[in-house]
Amino acid sequence: QVQVVESGGGLVQAGGSLRLSCAASGRSFSPYDMGWYRQAPGKEREFVASINWSTGSTLYADSVKGRFTISRDNAKNTVYLQMNSLKPEDTAIYYCNTFGRATITVTTYWGQGTQVTVSS
Repeated sequence: QVQVVESGGGLVQAGGSLRLSCAASGRSFSPYDMGWYRQAPGKEREFVASINWSTGSTLYADSVKGRFTISRDNAKNTVYLQMNSLKPEDTAIYYCNTFGRATITVTTYWGQGTQVTVSS
């Protein structure tokens, strides 16, 4: 059983910053990559950023490039999303996603989500 738990969401004014954390835990779990998606009200879930667990290479959605930074702590199976210069359009539920191996199963796991609200 793999658990994915996000934290760090909240309410912030436009131009402010927040840092999200996501920890993946479970027996023999080994991630291949971890990342973040978000879903705003009335919209589909969209990709935000991801990081390759072995190489550290990163990918970002164009809408967050230069403002958001994804990083990882391999020892803790934890990924972070530093969000700066936040805009009202960043308001969404942010979901952590990880693709990895738990014993013999290789699949994708999702967290429950954490709310980020940016006021204008």
